[in-house]
Amino acid sequence: MAKKNLKALSVKKVITFKIRNRKGYAAIYDRNLTEGRTIAQALARMAKAVKRMGYLLG
Repeated sequence: MAKKNLKALSVKKVITFKIRNRKGYAAIYDRNLTEGRTIAQALARMAKAVKRMGYLLG
Protein backbone atom coordinates (compact mmCIF):
# COMPACT_ATOMS: atom_id res chain seq x y z
CA MET A 1 0.00 0.00 0.00
CA ALA A 2 1.28 3.48 -0.85
CA LYS A 3 2.38 5.79 1.94
CA LYS A 4 -0.24 8.43 2.73
CA ASN A 5 0.88 12.07 2.71
CA LEU A 6 -0.38 13.58 5.97
CA LYS A 7 -1.16 17.28 6.36
CA ALA A 8 0.07 18.97 9.53
CA LEU A 9 -2.59 19.97 12.07
CA SER A 10 -1.96 22.29 15.00
CA VAL A 11 -3.05 21.23 18.49
CA LYS A 12 -4.48 24.75 18.88
CA LYS A 13 -7.28 23.88 16.43
CA VAL A 14 -8.45 21.00 18.64
CA ILE A 15 -10.90 22.05 21.36
CA THR A 16 -10.49 20.24 24.70
CA PHE A 17 -12.77 20.59 27.70
CA LYS A 18 -13.82 18.92 30.96
CA ILE A 19 -16.98 16.86 30.57
CA ARG A 20 -19.72 17.84 33.00
CA ASN A 21 -21.20 15.19 35.30
CA ARG A 22 -18.57 12.66 34.18
CA LYS A 23 -14.96 11.82 34.84
CA GLY A 24 -12.67 12.81 32.02
CA TYR A 25 -12.05 15.20 29.18
CA ALA A 26 -13.16 15.48 25.56
CA ALA A 27 -11.48 16.71 22.40
CA ILE A 28 -13.32 17.97 19.29
CA TYR A 29 -12.05 18.65 15.78
CA ASP A 30 -13.94 18.58 12.46
CA ARG A 31 -16.93 16.45 13.54
CA ASN A 32 -14.72 14.08 15.58
CA LEU A 33 -15.29 13.68 19.31
CA THR A 34 -12.90 11.68 21.48
CA GLU A 35 -12.94 11.15 25.22
CA GLY A 36 -10.21 10.27 27.70
CA ARG A 37 -9.52 10.23 31.41
CA THR A 38 -6.89 12.98 30.92
CA ILE A 39 -6.38 15.74 28.35
CA ALA A 40 -3.32 13.91 27.00
CA GLN A 41 -5.31 10.71 26.52
CA ALA A 42 -8.12 12.56 24.72
CA LEU A 43 -5.56 14.21 22.40
CA ALA A 44 -3.83 10.88 21.74
CA ARG A 45 -7.14 9.35 20.72
CA MET A 46 -7.85 12.41 18.55
CA ALA A 47 -4.47 11.93 16.84
CA LYS A 48 -5.57 8.44 15.78
CA ALA A 49 -8.93 9.75 14.54
CA VAL A 50 -7.50 12.58 12.43
CA LYS A 51 -4.78 10.30 11.05
CA ARG A 52 -7.54 8.30 9.38
CA MET A 53 -8.69 11.58 7.77
CA GLY A 54 -5.19 12.38 6.45
CA TYR A 55 -3.95 14.79 9.14
CA LEU A 56 -1.00 14.58 11.51
CA LEU A 57 -1.59 16.10 14.93
CA GLY A 58 1.56 17.75 16.18
